[in-house]
Amino acid sequence: MRLRLTRVGAILLAPLLLLTASPAQAAPDLSAPGSHAVGYSDVSVSASGRSFNARVYYPATTAGSNRAVADGQFPVVAFGHGFFQSISKYASLGSHWASWGTITIMPTSQGGLFPSHSAFADDLNAALTWMVAQNTSAGSRFNAHVRTDRLGLSGHSMGGGAGVLAAARNPAVRAVTNLAAAETNPSAKAAAATTAVPMQLLAGSQDGVAGPSGHQIPIYQAKLAPKQLRTIVGGFHCGFTDSGGLGCDSGSISRAVQQAITERVTTAWLLYYLHDDASHLDAVWGGAAQNDPAVQFLGAQ
Repeated sequence: MRLRLTRVGAILLAPLLLLTASPAQAAPDLSAPGSHAVGYSDVSVSASGRSFNARVYYPATTAGSNRAVADGQFPVVAFGHGFFQSISKYASLGSHWASWGTITIMPTSQGGLFPSHSAFADDLNAALTWMVAQNTSAGSRFNAHVRTDRLGLSGHSMGGGAGVLAAARNPAVRAVTNLAAAETNPSAKAAAATTAVPMQLLAGSQDGVAGPSGHQIPIYQAKLAPKQLRTIVGGFHCGFTDSGGLGCDSGSISRAVQQAITERVTTAWLLYYLHDDASHLDAVWGGAAQNDPAVQFLGAQ
């Protein structure tokens, strides 16, 4: 009788054990903040003949301005702002990436009415060069904290197009993820045709400023593989920023929803390509990516 009761108990307990184990097996919610506290620092960059100010978001021991960097070495992404946009409008994204272990540097340059797209691309690459140098600079906050062989580029609108230009010029870049990347002068489309680095283009289906058909799709079509175009259903141009402004558009989803999707999709890309975390393959290239009801998928590996 005791043996029989033991077997019955085991049978009844098994489903509970499975339920208990399931959350540990589930993919992490990449739209939620990561495990790191976020620090930020305003810096003066001088590298590769370029000089400008920038803000750096980074994994920190405690949250706040000019805090100590967390233990370890971290990949770096240089992010380009949109036309006539302050980098403060991308604070949420920079902080989110930093919480997941990616240092993000945002140059303030080329913020006027007549920006040079080519110069902006050089500034993005100079920002990466400067961050690499900080890894061995005595007294630098980032000394021994930069993973110098894992560099990425990103940007929004004009900054996204400049990121494509920058990737074509910099063989040290390992991955690109861009938000509503706009065609530039010189042409981001032409630059994409010479760029083999993995590139993710994130678009909004209802973008009324730099929509997919005139901007991201031509860049995608010209780009060498690996490449992907992820289009947020109902997304809009200014939905990638923390706030709107003069000339902004709107979409059928809220800014908060679009930002959560953006953080989820781009973080998976950065973790896979810059952090070498193969556990995110499904979220980048697999069924989770291709069957996402919130984000249309087009890609080639």
